[in-house]
Amino acid sequence: MRIIRDYQFVDAQDRGASAAIGNFDGVHLGHRSVIELARKAEPDAPLGVLTFEPHPREYFAPDAPPFRLMGSEARAHRLEKLGVKRLYELNFNASLATLSPRDFAQRVIADGLGLRHVIIGADFCFGKGRAGTAAHLVAFGQEMGFGVTVAQLIEQSEQTISSTAIRAALSEGRPRDAADMLGHWHRIEGPVIGGEQRGRTLGYPTANMSIEGLHPPAFGVYAVLVDVLDGPHEGAYHGVASLGVRPMFGENRPNIETFLFDFSGDLYGTHLSVALVAFLRPEMTFGDLPALVAQMDDDSARARAILAAA
Repeated sequence: MRIIRDYQFVDAQDRGASAAIGNFDGVHLGHRSVIELARKAEPDAPLGVLTFEPHPREYFAPDAPPFRLMGSEARAHRLEKLGVKRLYELNFNASLATLSPRDFAQRVIADGLGLRHVIIGADFCFGKGRAGTAAHLVAFGQEMGFGVTVAQLIEQSEQTISSTAIRAALSEGRPRDAADMLGHWHRIEGPVIGGEQRGRTLGYPTANMSIEGLHPPAFGVYAVLVDVLDGPHEGAYHGVASLGVRPMFGENRPNIETFLFDFSGDLYGTHLSVALVAFLRPEMTFGDLPALVAQMDDDSARARAILAAA
């Protein structure tokens, strides 16, 4: 998959794509249906996705609480798995934000990227002040020479699939419900960073990862599936993870600490993808370290049983 970040400098090989447009946070089933429409609309064209980084919501409200389900790297990994060949991950800045709907259609879609066909959701808005609607883009496409298909929202069990509904499920400790809407396990991806190495002294060495900038799922302990994405230990593992602020050890920045079953090795600096499969319990404090270790033993046994049956 090729990633293009500037619509003003596009190689000839990256023009002429059939592209789905949106933020694609989580790449859930609704997003996937839009991408499939792009694939079918122009079967002989490269399959593309047009999105933005940072997320426009982050750009306009940088101090708002984190809301993203995945970072740009994780999103790119998921889109590549779906067969996307051109990821137009445009830098969302003041210049792009102030384009009128007409200018966005002309300068970005038609002239800049040279897209052959675009797929949008029925609730799609674009241009300065979100003034452009799906109907506007259809009209612009007819005028400027690109096709437009408007995809309807997908419903599941009488609830519209959306990033908002998925965030709610994760906040309530319901990762399986989130997975049903995503079409895949919710994953936290990133590099393994240095920690305080308490786990080693307790017999549970963990791989620590930041969740900064991401919507925090319910704090607690999870059964997890872990993909080590690079390095000498690359592969798939089962494990148990603690996500939160570790209240037994004072005030800490939220992160996720993952213990890989039947693993021995150094993971510092490698990239992991940690899938939340089952919520085991909320964060707790314990009277002493032996009590904590006993609980960790129980957590691990439960996680092993759940993952063996998953």
